[in-house]
Amino acid sequence: MSKDFYDILGVSRDASTEEIKKAFRRLARDSHPDANPDDPTAEARFREIAEAYEVLSDPERRHRYDRGDTIDLSDLFASFGGFDDLIRSVFGDSGLFSTPTRQTNRGRDVLVPTQISLAEAAFGVTRELEFAALVGCETCHGSGAAPGTESETCSKCGGAGAVRVARRGFLGSVMTLTACDLCAGSGQMIRVPCETCRGRGLTSGERLVSVEIPGGVSEGTRLRLTGQGEPGSRGARRGDLFVEIHVADDDRFVRDGDDLIVRIDLGLAQAALGTEVETPLIEGGFQEIEVPRGTQPGTVFSLRGKGMDRLGRRGRGDMLVEINVHVPEDLSKEEEEALRAYASVRGEETSRTKRRRRSR
Repeated sequence: MSKDFYDILGVSRDASTEEIKKAFRRLARDSHPDANPDDPTAEARFREIAEAYEVLSDPERRHRYDRGDTIDLSDLFASFGGFDDLIRSVFGDSGLFSTPTRQTNRGRDVLVPTQISLAEAAFGVTRELEFAALVGCETCHGSGAAPGTESETCSKCGGAGAVRVARRGFLGSVMTLTACDLCAGSGQMIRVPCETCRGRGLTSGERLVSVEIPGGVSEGTRLRLTGQGEPGSRGARRGDLFVEIHVADDDRFVRDGDDLIVRIDLGLAQAALGTEVETPLIEGGFQEIEVPRGTQPGTVFSLRGKGMDRLGRRGRGDMLVEINVHVPEDLSKEEEEALRAYASVRGEETSRTKRRRRSR
């Protein structure tokens, strides 16, 4: 029974060439024998994945395979010069297990918390954030070299910050990029380091960043500002700034996703006879709503589009006005008499009328 190359790569039969290449890149890294030195089956598994890719990535071979023709796999890689050329054609000259250059000198990420009000969370706000962080050295302007001197290109890596190393594996040589040990991955050599920063190009300082906080953010949201973190050592790229949002509680509203809930207390007579009440709005001011007679406790009225901005989408949530009927605890003599008269008309028994009936 012939091998199912689509199943080996985990792609559908109508997969595009790019999808096939992407699947091979992922599987090759996981299955290569050099990445699995203790697995005796790794070489066979990798060969199978490589064969599947070589057949399906070539339109003519793939057409023959889909048609059911027999494809000779014995010398499949002869024209490519072996597995190493296959790896290079997919992953480039850096090889299968390459590492980015100068990553060791990348600036650190910074996390800064900030608190905003619920109204600011609803519609967005611009904040100026000041925080302690490493900044470029003013003495050497971030170069790390003493004033009047210059850094030199590393003689070992030629300024790349990384060197290519060939490793022999089960299936041939694999080219790997590693950080240059002579310049510590910076690509530059400093003969006379700056006395202020001791050659790092960085000193402690304060940063001031303006941040646009969008409407609809919620508690714990983290905004990422790419390249706004600490600068990298000697010209390497900056880290990122993460702004963690904390939303203060609001005495008037309870948030439920994009909706806002406000609770309105009514008296017994207001709920029974109906009334008009004003509900506060998150943007300020009030809106009058009509409460019809006979409104029950827990009734909810919805004000469309009066809630929070929808983060990343158009429109706003709703304002949900929940009615709570307040039962008075301390009654004046007149209030009690009025309520007892009401109860008598309704035929409702109260504690005093029950006691009178029991005493007779």
